[in-house]
Amino acid sequence: MKRDQDVAASFKKNQKLDAGQIERGLGTARVGRCVLCFDEVDSTNDVAWDSARQDNADGLVILAESQRMGRGRLGRKWLSRPGENLLFSVLLLEGDAPISQEAITIAAGLSVAEGVEDATSLRAELKWPNDVQIGGAKLAGVLVERRTVESGSATVIGVGLNVATAPPVEAVDNPATCLTAHLEATPDRVEVVRAVLRRLDEWLTRVAGGQLAELHDAWVARCGMLHQRVRVLSGGQNYEGSIIDVDPLAGLVLIDDYGVRVHLPAAETTILPRK
Repeated sequence: MKRDQDVAASFKKNQKLDAGQIERGLGTARVGRCVLCFDEVDSTNDVAWDSARQDNADGLVILAESQRMGRGRLGRKWLSRPGENLLFSVLLLEGDAPISQEAITIAAGLSVAEGVEDATSLRAELKWPNDVQIGGAKLAGVLVERRTVESGSATVIGVGLNVATAPPVEAVDNPATCLTAHLEATPDRVEVVRAVLRRLDEWLTRVAGGQLAELHDAWVARCGMLHQRVRVLSGGQNYEGSIIDVDPLAGLVLIDDYGVRVHLPAAETTILPRK
């Protein structure tokens, strides 16, 4: 009974995200220089894209308590009840020298996993290309979109992170979890998102500086997929084989059943259920 009361009290203070609390003392160089919080939007990614027309919008973070049309990779929906989890997007205006979209996808997933651990001490793992997991259940997903705008190339990183609740089993294809399921009380969403933004800012700086080997090593250290046999759909074609690496520029590296080494980019690839 006491634990239920503690969880309820902790969750109550998380009911509203506050941009000022997120920005204050964040200490980032790029990500989170400006933060906007909304009660409800169609999609935080869409709001970020609407803001891409502004020259000073680089590093803008958009958060919402709920989304009417939240989306994940490959047209999937992202399900989250209002006011319980973290739904946010980060806008990057990159001009004529964009970072590889593959590297941004890997860096974003890694930043979520590391940020979760910083804020809660929970060890989060990674499943290529964009899933953050605890105990094999999905905790968070990342959607990276790239477009050309007036100022050049722009990228939006969308994140859905289950803090207080996870979708019911019947609503999702794979098991899902939330932070509260692994803690004594619901963590403060503001502290969780601040930790993730700091990690994202750090990794984007390092990747822009060419530190792809460090990104690779940190990502692989949280991934249990290497040397597993998988079925993969990429670009409309099915592949079967063993994963031998994850390349920050080229994507999933697979040796197929014919001994051919294949590179599969994250943007158009998904891991299929085992037969």
